[in-house]
Amino acid sequence: MAESTIEWTELTWNPVTGCKKISPGCKFCYAEVMSRRLKAMRVGKYKDGFKIRIHPESLNIPFTWKKPKVVFVNSMSDLFHDEIPLDFIKAVFAVMNSTPQHTYQVLTKRSDRLLAIARELNWTQNIWMGVSVENEKYVHRVVELSQTPARTKFLSIEPLLGPIKSLPLNNIDWVIVGGESGHGARPVKFEWIDYIRQQCESLDVPFFFKQWGKPKFNNNPDDPTIDKEHPRHAKGGCELDGVIYRELPIAI
Repeated sequence: MAESTIEWTELTWNPVTGCKKISPGCKFCYAEVMSRRLKAMRVGKYKDGFKIRIHPESLNIPFTWKKPKVVFVNSMSDLFHDEIPLDFIKAVFAVMNSTPQHTYQVLTKRSDRLLAIARELNWTQNIWMGVSVENEKYVHRVVELSQTPARTKFLSIEPLLGPIKSLPLNNIDWVIVGGESGHGARPVKFEWIDYIRQQCESLDVPFFFKQWGKPKFNNNPDDPTIDKEHPRHAKGGCELDGVIYRELPIAI
């Protein structure tokens, strides 16, 4: 368990680590870089770097939290990777089912496997299921997510790498959008973000704009949230036409 600086969660919990790249959004994978760093620091859990590993010893961690938490599950992996046994996925779900006081946010790029095994999992109210979508080519992930029994379904459109004009939001409860950050970050454009915002507004879907990624991508150089001292600071700033969008699907 670790405190998180991600704006839409509180903690991260990683019963699985490691992954493999499958689409353009993976190019500058934060988890891969962090895994190498943790391996160099001799953190035992990351002794194999970014190779896929399950950690049964981590399953009991949520039972130790004394207060309700909002938890990003597997920030350092993808729970629905083909190499992760179904029995272990079920074990992770069993922990989430048994700790209803916590809200769990699970995110995958492997929506095909998610859909294939979704009916074998127990989707309690506290499990939010999301998929990552970086451009128009991967909208099929949204369609597959919408067919699962997950009670709360969300999209992480980060990094947004191109315009998405055909975004099916009818069965989606929350949309997060963000630009790419870090060395070599690819640009994001205002019109790409604002189009998604308008689609969310028209369907009353909560919209969360996380960040521009870099100040040079931000169409407003005077955005006060670029300043690291600003209480709502995010990488590159996070205002959109002077508004900070931090909507959530339900009250937490």
